[in-house]
Amino acid sequence: MTKSIVYFHPLTSNQQESIRCVAPGYTLTQADPKKPDLELLSQAEIVIGWAKGIGDTLLSPESPLRWVQTWSAGIEKLPLERFEERGILLTNASGVHAEPISAVIFGFMLIFTRNLHTAIRNQEARRWESDGNESELTGKTAVIVGTGAIGSETARIAKAFRMRTIGVSRSGSSLPDFDHMYTTDNLHEALREASFVINTLPLTDQTRGLFNKSVFSAFKKGAYYINIGRGATTHTEDLMDALNSGQLAGAGLDVFETEPLPHDHPLWGMQQVIITPHCAGTTDRYAERIIDIFLENMKSYLAGGLPTRNVVDYSRQY
Repeated sequence: MTKSIVYFHPLTSNQQESIRCVAPGYTLTQADPKKPDLELLSQAEIVIGWAKGIGDTLLSPESPLRWVQTWSAGIEKLPLERFEERGILLTNASGVHAEPISAVIFGFMLIFTRNLHTAIRNQEARRWESDGNESELTGKTAVIVGTGAIGSETARIAKAFRMRTIGVSRSGSSLPDFDHMYTTDNLHEALREASFVINTLPLTDQTRGLFNKSVFSAFKKGAYYINIGRGATTHTEDLMDALNSGQLAGAGLDVFETEPLPHDHPLWGMQQVIITPHCAGTTDRYAERIIDIFLENMKSYLAGGLPTRNVVDYSRQY
């Protein structure tokens, strides 16, 4: 039987050809994510992306499926237990988002520091006004919770603004561009130093609801909170309480517990909150970067039977 690669997201002709060049023994076929061809998928050894309604076919005992390359860094919506039971190799898109998301993080920080959100409202009202509270990033401290590709790129750029950088990770091991590292067990201690707290965490059993009333109370009063990780890592009601009390000066939010954010949600009306619709990772170079990861992994898969980059550890859920 011919070996098969099936992909769900549009690829350019050059991207398709690059896959065919590194995998000459495979067919390469695009599937419709809204109306997936289950017969096509039943023959797939490798799948790029995922779609609703395909799990039973791809994870059946007869399926030749061996490897799934996701189109996102987050994997919490996939049937991970079934993947692990079947021994499916899973690689994610970690690293694809570092450039666009770090740009959004600095967009949030610069907006708050220079009061640009207020300036935009004043412009709409044709009002020439400044409260004189503009500041700068120089000398501010960024506490980055989650020091993977996005967190590390954010720390690197922060140094160009002469900011102090503190990282929080499971191990607390030293990393380039971080002035100091804490373990997640010492999160409260790290937060006391922050001008900005940047949440880049994946969603796991350990991170779900991590940012709650207790954690927000540990923030330095007047700090800002930025979440570009996963919405469910943050308890929304507790966040709004911290904002309303003045414990937090503001929040830049790209992700939410419920998405889309309901039209009548109070966050929409909070002037100290900046909302983007889970688009921080969106870029016209997205597919290009995922295919680069896939090509590298395809070469190692063919050479040794295993991809080597972004392999998901099921025990950690990322």
